Amino acid sequence: MAVSLKKGGKVSLVKAAADAGIANAAALTQIKVGLGWDVNRYDGGAAFDLDAAAFMLAGTGKVRSSDDFIFYNQKVGPGVVHQGDNRTGEGEGDDEVIDVDLAQVPADIERISFTVTIDQADVKNQNFGMVENSYIRVFDPVSGTELIRYDLGEDFSVETAVVVADLYRHGGEWKFNAIGSGFAGGLAALCANFGVDLA
Repeated sequence: MAVSLKKGGKVSLVKAAADAGIANAAALTQIKVGLGWDVNRYDGGAAFDLDAAAFMLAGTGKVRSSDDFIFYNQKVGPGVVHQGDNRTGEGEGDDEVIDVDLAQVPADIERISFTVTIDQADVKNQNFGMVENSYIRVFDPVSGTELIRYDLGEDFSVETAVVVADLYRHGGEWKFNAIGSGFAGGLAALCANFGVDLA
């Protein structure tokens, strides 16, 4: 059974895998991170295009270089692979998936932040108050077993970007932290926060 977290909740990846019945949970290095959402049908405007991304952060809380920013236009980083852009969010289940091979993540990366932004939110006058049923989940790529789930709830209004959750190193193991922190300013604001130069 998956560990269900509330905002601010943390759990060890090994513990979550063991609780979910994964054999040899301590050796689990490959995971999938699925993000999903639904768009409020009453927004009355243009189509929504939500984009998931991963920022690989050093001890400074910043990327080492723009190579550590993994998104739909740069799908592959060290140990992290974005499976592609879903431009509509239609259908059930995960809208976008990011693969993580923890054994391949460089030793000086302390945290991987998973984010979602609304493409052209300012142009389309859209925000996360119009998005519902948002979640992030971690699952085992072999069995498909869900290990961790965090449902964001409907806490947002004017925000156009959300830091959804972090995977971080602590005491020699990886842990998951449910963040759910909103930003105004979309992807540019997130990139500035994490030290990505968009120029």
